[in-house]
Amino acid sequence: MKIAVYAKSVRDPKHQAGFGELLMALSQRGHEIWLPPSLEDHVHMNIASGMQVRVFDHFSVGGENADVLICVGGDGTILDTLSIVRNSGVPVLALNTGRLGFLADVQLENLGIALDDIEKGNYTIETRSLLHLESSHPLFDYTFALNDFVIHKKETSSMIVVHAYLNGEFLNSYWSDGLIISTPTGSTGYSLSCGGPIIFPKSDSFVITPIAPHNLNVRPVVVSDDVVISFEIEGRASSYLASLDSRSQSISGEVNMAIRKADHGLNLMRLSNIHFLDTLRSKLQWGFDKRN
Repeated sequence: MKIAVYAKSVRDPKHQAGFGELLMALSQRGHEIWLPPSLEDHVHMNIASGMQVRVFDHFSVGGENADVLICVGGDGTILDTLSIVRNSGVPVLALNTGRLGFLADVQLENLGIALDDIEKGNYTIETRSLLHLESSHPLFDYTFALNDFVIHKKETSSMIVVHAYLNGEFLNSYWSDGLIISTPTGSTGYSLSCGGPIIFPKSDSFVITPIAPHNLNVRPVVVSDDVVISFEIEGRASSYLASLDSRSQSISGEVNMAIRKADHGLNLMRLSNIHFLDTLRSKLQWGFDKRN
């Protein structure tokens, strides 16, 4: 098989160990290994100088692509794979060397089992919806997000007012530190920490969650993902922050922005013994009581 490998960072000893163990296992099993340019030198200098690898930048529709992309790290590493996979449909499997890991749910100690399942086809493909940002001025090289889009005040500024519209119809004016537009995948991220609900992955919805709202009767709302959500921003400051997943840009209130569901999704490879409900109970420690 042609297996691409990506890691956000290999400086951390834990990430480095997982990355090296994965590459050696793939090499021993006879797979063709694909790497981004940023990792090629590290492999030849620190793991195996003679290892044969194929260097790639990103995948494309109709091009020659890998059969699967395995990323090493935590959930943040999966977010980075969006700009690699793009709309090619190449499935992503995450080897968790991070911490919480709602998406990266294959543990390093189960690497051998995971590779066996991939080779035998014992997995399912779960397509996660993406957000697409449209703006009057270019803000990001890659305008898609798996988790969320966030409008946020800067650290030194007072709260802002975000006027939100659904398909052009006025929804609400949010007096707050900012506003989160989340996918079902992102509902267990920043939105959850701000009081948003947990949305199951296959739900066709967005969550609109205010950040520290001034009016306490303003609560998160769930809307259908077939709407276009647009914004107008007011505040004392001349600029604000706009974020797509882990990428942020400073913007002015003159920039017009709108969020819609992307025409393509991210394909996550799910192994047969891993289920969303199990992940929820484990990561959120549901049913756990230290008194017991």
